[in-house]
Amino acid sequence: MKEEIRAKKKPKKQTVIDWIEYRLPIFSFVRHLAEYRTPKNLNYMWSFGSIAGIALVIQIVTGIFLAMHYTPSSDKAFASVEYIMRNVNYGWLIRYLHAVGASMFFMSVYIHIARGLYYGSYKSPRELVWFLGIFIFLLMMATAFMGYVLPWGQMSFWGATVIINLFSSIPIVGESIVRWLWGGFAVGNPTLQRLFALHYLFPFIIVAVVILHIVALHIHGSNNPTGVEVKTKKDTVPFHPYYTVKDFFGFGIYFIVYAYFVFYQPLYLGHPDNNIEANPLVTPEHIVPEWYMLPFYAILRAIPSKLGGVIIMMGAMLILLALPWLDKSKIKSGKYRPVFKVTYWIFIFDVMLLGYVGGNPPEGVYIYLGRFATFYYFTHFLLILPLLSRYEKHLPLPRSISEAYK
Repeated sequence: MKEEIRAKKKPKKQTVIDWIEYRLPIFSFVRHLAEYRTPKNLNYMWSFGSIAGIALVIQIVTGIFLAMHYTPSSDKAFASVEYIMRNVNYGWLIRYLHAVGASMFFMSVYIHIARGLYYGSYKSPRELVWFLGIFIFLLMMATAFMGYVLPWGQMSFWGATVIINLFSSIPIVGESIVRWLWGGFAVGNPTLQRLFALHYLFPFIIVAVVILHIVALHIHGSNNPTGVEVKTKKDTVPFHPYYTVKDFFGFGIYFIVYAYFVFYQPLYLGHPDNNIEANPLVTPEHIVPEWYMLPFYAILRAIPSKLGGVIIMMGAMLILLALPWLDKSKIKSGKYRPVFKVTYWIFIFDVMLLGYVGGNPPEGVYIYLGRFATFYYFTHFLLILPLLSRYEKHLPLPRSISEAYK
């Protein structure tokens, strides 16, 4: 009898996992991710958030390996890239994974943002999730610009010259900001070293904001195609295995497209002039950024004034932060908003038109197309969305997610 009592009082043997869990609950966090319940009607458009996360990891890993061999010097930067391509074991693969990966990262983020715009993911109670997502996008734009300068080709040099010089339009302090960013009176070695240091740092800042983005998302859960909030447990399924399997299928398609560009068209998404070493004495015929910046570049050029162009371009990005107040409709999903659905696709076409205009010289018909597309871009946010919020008649909403799919 006494032996049985002693056996009951004997404490459970502590495992290594228990020891770690008591001090740092990482295993319970992993368990939370596995048991985290999500709306059961999420489609493949919701996979692009996870795809963007994978793209970020690839960029960081490949960037670290490239930094081991890259020389941030105006005299040696271009040659060091050639050295990586020709002499480093699988250096060509790492560089193409990083260069093409930037485009794939932006592709996934643009689709992720487009999905959020259509399904109203910026509306209450997920405003903070949306704000953090836009901050990630802005950090990506800055990181991508700095990375574009590092190969020190013709487009790298002149892109840095033109874009950084835009700060000179700021009254009083503009010229001082430009000299500080350049590290002198022209783009040169100090500029390259500063941009390299910041380009290496910014992805880790993005990771920190992504963590906040995910934490904010888990507070109220994911939005869904109906826009109706979860009411009962029947409206949800565990994230694992239902959506892990779905995400892995999305990863497979993503990596097929990624691999196609890496192995068959690695230079297709870049500009051929960037394969020529930077020459301050030869100006390229047409200076353009990478494709994912072209819509905002077209907006910048649409305004004749340099300061006005900078303000409008920044406004085109920052206006996304005002969406929760510009679109006050209580209906989240565009699926139940017939007029909004039409204006949404016109807006998507308008952004693509801006990208096309941004890739062409600012002359002739492209000037008028750029101004018209810029005007419509802001009209969509400042006029159309507020009017639809007040006057649009929506289709009847289902009472729950489960009812919508009976």
